[in-house]
Parts: sequence; structure tokens; C-alpha cells
Amino acid sequence: MITKVKKIINYIIDYKNFWALSKYSTRFSINWRDRYPCLYDNSDTTPFDSHYIYHPAWAARAIIKIKPAVHVDISSTLHFCSILSAFVPVKFYDYRPADLKLSNLSSGSANILSLPFASNSVESLSCMHTAEHIGLGRYGDSLDPDGDLKAIAELKRVLAFEGNLLFVVPIGNKPKIMFNAHRIYTYKQIIEHFNDLELIEFALIPDYPSSDGIILDATEEMANKCTYGCGCFWFLKKISECK
Repeated sequence: MITKVKKIINYIIDYKNFWALSKYSTRFSINWRDRYPCLYDNSDTTPFDSHYIYHPAWAARAIIKIKPAVHVDISSTLHFCSILSAFVPVKFYDYRPADLKLSNLSSGSANILSLPFASNSVESLSCMHTAEHIGLGRYGDSLDPDGDLKAIAELKRVLAFEGNLLFVVPIGNKPKIMFNAHRIYTYKQIIEHFNDLELIEFALIPDYPSSDGIILDATEEMANKCTYGCGCFWFLKKISECK
């Protein structure tokens, strides 16, 4: 509380000093009624949400290696699909469609429990920080304790043979539901849920200090040290594994 009061006092002092410095300038108007206090941005480093900075960066680098003709994304962060569309045609789908208007990007409505694609038809697919929400009602979807498993089944159904899936969820040492925000999975759970696909890469955004930020080629042991980390799984649907 004391810190907040100090920040408000400093804001008022800064306002008065800035007004004094700019009162002879005609480039902008400055009025107290137009104030917009930003009190917490004076920090030593730029803060960011490590989950939502690192996992799209990881996925973009994976897609550069995949080089798909078209990439399909199911409900990942809009920053990812919008930036990726500058380099690869992207088709984005969400339960709540986004009114995005960019070249190389189409946006449509889809329910992850019943995707509008034929089986084995999508060659490059991503669903990141999404499945953990399905069935919790947070976004207006129906309550279903197994909603995430049904979503995973749909992703595997539509993925083409020799197709790539980028799948991201919270990872920790104990599986639990933080109702109605999200689920937290163990590494073992995800591997079991996708045991019919080949794991190409596992990257980890840990909730413990890491000099690498995101750990590439991470291990299950690293994942099990987390309480709320972010697991980035790159899967491949091999023909031989799906017979």
C-alpha cells in the first residue's frame, strides 16, 4: 500500500514537472482530465509471460523446419497465427472465431471436439495452450471431465500420415485441475495420450530458473521438477504406427 501511494505521489510530481516543461509547446495538448497513469512500468527488466512468449517462438521455429504448404492452427494464441501468416499460409480455427483480416490468414469457427476436416487430411497442425481448457466451461463450452481427451482424439484423427502436430499444455509433477482455468498434466500423461504418435521433440518452459529460458531436448525428469511449467511436444504421425 505504501509503495502504491509513493507511486501516485511520484506520478503527480512528474505530471506537474512535465506540464511545466511542455506548457510552451503547441505540438500536443496536455490536460489533467486526459491522464492515463501507468504506475508499474518502471522496472529493471521488461516483464513477460514466459509461457506465451517462448511457446509460439518454439512453434515458429519448428514450422520453419517443417516447411508446410499450409498450416492449420486450432485455438492457439492469435499472436502466433498472425505473425506466422507472414511466412506460411495459415488457417486458424476457434470455438469463438476471431475477426482477423490479414493476407495469408483465414479465420473460421470450429469445435475442437468435432473438427471440420476429413480423417488423415491435415499435414501441419498446432493446438497450443488450448486442450487444457476443454470441458471446464471457461469459454462457454460444455462441462466435460474428459473434454481434453476427446480434443486430443480429434487432433490425432485429422492429422495426416507423416503429418506434424505441435501440442502445448501446462506440465508439472502432479496432474490437477485448476477449475475453471486449466488442467496441469504430467509428462507421462501426455506421452501416454499420444502413444500412437512419434515424439520428435520435447521442449520445456520451466517455472524454475533456467539460463536457457526454454529448454530444448528436455527430459521427463526436468518436467517433473515443475509445478506449472509449459510442455511443448512435436509429434509425427507415422504410417507404420497407425496401422
